[in-house]
Amino acid sequence: MDIKSRPNRVLTDNYELEAEWIIITAGLSAAELARAAVFTTSPRSAKGHYLSYTGKPFSRLVYPTAEAGGLGVHVTLDIAGNVRFEPDVSWVDALDYKFERDRKGHFIGSIKKYYPNLDEGKLAPSYTGIRPKVFIEDKIYPDFIISSEYDRGLKGRIDLLGIESPGLTASLA
Repeated sequence: MDIKSRPNRVLTDNYELEAEWIIITAGLSAAELARAAVFTTSPRSAKGHYLSYTGKPFSRLVYPTAEAGGLGVHVTLDIAGNVRFEPDVSWVDALDYKFERDRKGHFIGSIKKYYPNLDEGKLAPSYTGIRPKVFIEDKIYPDFIISSEYDRGLKGRIDLLGIESPGLTASLA
């Protein structure tokens, strides 16, 4: 996809679209598209590994001190009360959803800070996810950016950058 200098025009191999407003909610590709429209940001992605845990030692969510690029390895519960420890942060330049088993040691150290009785044998790889992050001048921006025509003078253009939740960006995987 190519975003030309006119912010209300999108060209692809198959069509051309012009609209009064274009809102870019492209998830992992948002920073790349915004940069094409003269926005200076560096797209990077944070890969997160998720581990499941056999047993139910928690009845509430647990959030330790955050780390650069993430919330820290925390506890979530699914609707049945099953425990997941999630996610760590591993910087990647390409979309690779392979679970790196050597990350388990990082999890164990992080989890034992708030759950010293962790039974390591009950941890199992679950899945991975990729989260978009915004870097400005080679420094991680701590949150997302909603950039409007007032920020860059591009009439009719809004960019949602670094928003990690597909539900907020309406961007499917």
